[in-house]
Amino acid sequence: MKSLFLTMRPSQWVKNLVVFAALLFSRSLFDARMFYDACLAFLLFCALSGSIYIINDLVDIEADRRHPRKKHRPLAAGRVSPRTALALALVVGAGGIACSFLALGVTFGIVGSAYLLLNLAYTLRLKQIVLLDVLSIAVGFVLRAIAGVEALQSTDPDVVLSPWLLVCTLFLSLLLALGKRRHEISLLEAGAGRHRQSLEEYSVDLLNHLIAMVAGCTAIAYAIYTIWPGTVAKFHTQNLIYTVPFVVYGLFRYLYLVWHKDEGGNPSELMMTDFPLALDIVLWLATAGLVLYGL
Repeated sequence: MKSLFLTMRPSQWVKNLVVFAALLFSRSLFDARMFYDACLAFLLFCALSGSIYIINDLVDIEADRRHPRKKHRPLAAGRVSPRTALALALVVGAGGIACSFLALGVTFGIVGSAYLLLNLAYTLRLKQIVLLDVLSIAVGFVLRAIAGVEALQSTDPDVVLSPWLLVCTLFLSLLLALGKRRHEISLLEAGAGRHRQSLEEYSVDLLNHLIAMVAGCTAIAYAIYTIWPGTVAKFHTQNLIYTVPFVVYGLFRYLYLVWHKDEGGNPSELMMTDFPLALDIVLWLATAGLVLYGL
């Protein structure tokens, strides 16, 4: 049962925390009903992403067996049968979509369905196409952020997420996806193309340029968001700009880990295990909380 549960990669569910962005930036963190809706949205996206991870591992089972780290996954290691894993994926995925429509409304269900279809397309084809693979990952994060908004609108129709925050989400997720691709190429070297077709089209030099460009775009987009007239009018303060240094340091630290330490293969794990980066995230959250909530 433990191996079956691990096929859904629970360690990766931290990515679904993006759905809480709407709760935080709508200043509704302490509203019990809206907090409940955001938590439910998080759990539903954990189910949807978990079903996709199973299907992805089924499709990549042979390639994963040749990978120095992925060969230890339950399916690649033979601890779970493909038939059992597929049955779990279908039940969890279908159940997640059904609950999305029933519990949080039609619009949330549509966003959840779009997320599921996008990731199915990614698993079956898009991850083999250079550049479209990382863009697909980034759009998946944007859909998570939009789903967070839709989950709250049944309680408060006025909840919206700034387009600039969606742009930040797009760029930040692109950065993490590109960092992961760079790590895969460095780790697999000449065998990268055999693991995934799109890796043949990437090079460390190309990825370094793309990472630098996207990191700069992320910092600029977030800085613009903090001083955008709509943001200032919504929160009645310009003090959100004081969170920018934490974002810049976080980007610097991530680039240091990717370029100097040759890490980045598991961005979710990196954010929790690298102490300076984890501390920076906590300080950003604390500062944003002080500004938005006057804690």
